[in-house]
Amino acid sequence: MRIGFDAKRAFLNKSGLGNYSRDLIRSLHNYYPENDYFLFTPKPETNLLEPEYRKNIITPSGINKNFSSLWRSFKMGNDIEKCKMDIYHGLSNELPRNINKTKAAKIVTIHDLIFIKYPQLYKATDRLIYKIKFKNSCIEADKIIAISEQTKADIIRYFKIPENKISVIYQGCNPIFYEKVNKESLEKTKKKFSLPDNFILTVGTIEQRKNALNVVKALYYYNLDIPYVLIGRKTSYLKKILKYASEHNISKQIIIPENINNENLRDIYQLSSIFAYPSIYEGFGIPVLEAQNSGIPVITSEYGSTVEAAGKGALLVNPLDPKSIGSAIKELLENSETRKNLIDKAYENVKKFRQEEMSDKIIKLYESLN
Repeated sequence: MRIGFDAKRAFLNKSGLGNYSRDLIRSLHNYYPENDYFLFTPKPETNLLEPEYRKNIITPSGINKNFSSLWRSFKMGNDIEKCKMDIYHGLSNELPRNINKTKAAKIVTIHDLIFIKYPQLYKATDRLIYKIKFKNSCIEADKIIAISEQTKADIIRYFKIPENKISVIYQGCNPIFYEKVNKESLEKTKKKFSLPDNFILTVGTIEQRKNALNVVKALYYYNLDIPYVLIGRKTSYLKKILKYASEHNISKQIIIPENINNENLRDIYQLSSIFAYPSIYEGFGIPVLEAQNSGIPVITSEYGSTVEAAGKGALLVNPLDPKSIGSAIKELLENSETRKNLIDKAYENVKKFRQEEMSDKIIKLYESLN
């Protein structure tokens, strides 16, 4: 099969949609090399996707680079047809508006509808654009992949899409997080980023939805003398976190290392004591799987799709209640039996989310349309 991907996020986004896109592209190349894979991207330069997976790159021709986003939304269908794709898969919530000019079977992955469920987290113009793009893509697609049962339910509820058009295919995480690192390498990473012996870790964009401020409040409320390491793209929300920490004299507990690559991140997961991910809402929650594969006890939200991701391998908390988060942290710091049980259950849970499982389901979906 000739399979095309919307690869913009794979080339440009370090986390979230970028991770999903890269992991899918890698796994299909590795497990199903007999197919021809094409990557449609406005910018071909990247250090996020390895060279062996950057084949058959399709970029806009005859378009000023400042208007490349217009190509992705309105002109890409011409190139999809020119390249004679059997399948075109929009990996990040959208399809080109002129996709119907092509003979390719059309698939779109919808990650979440957070902008509808929590509109206060988004600008009005962004909400309008997202709604138009996401809904049109769901209508035009031959099949929709939802990355969780929660997302499937939201698509049906908000866009009135028939249930039989939607397939839930869970995502995995980068296999680098399956690897166990030796003590010497861990010590090297620990020294490089000046990390303490014990710390709580949160990974993901430092934004309101990820809810790191309530972890900081939990540390203060329970007087927990343990550092808190935040890794992710900074937003204005970080100012609120640092302001609260300063006002409550716990600024020294907040550590924000920078310039973290995947190898560093793998090591930092394994160096951490607890992974805290009390997100208010997620489409899925890849960091939960990264932490579980790393053998670190997980705290996450008691509702939403992170429950699906975590299975029985996490302590579930009310993300809006710092006391609930703090109580879970105390339990993991003080009770070694709870830690061990969670880690054991997590290792069983992550077996459901291996790359080969996701790849097999996606190829079967492609074949059903070809």
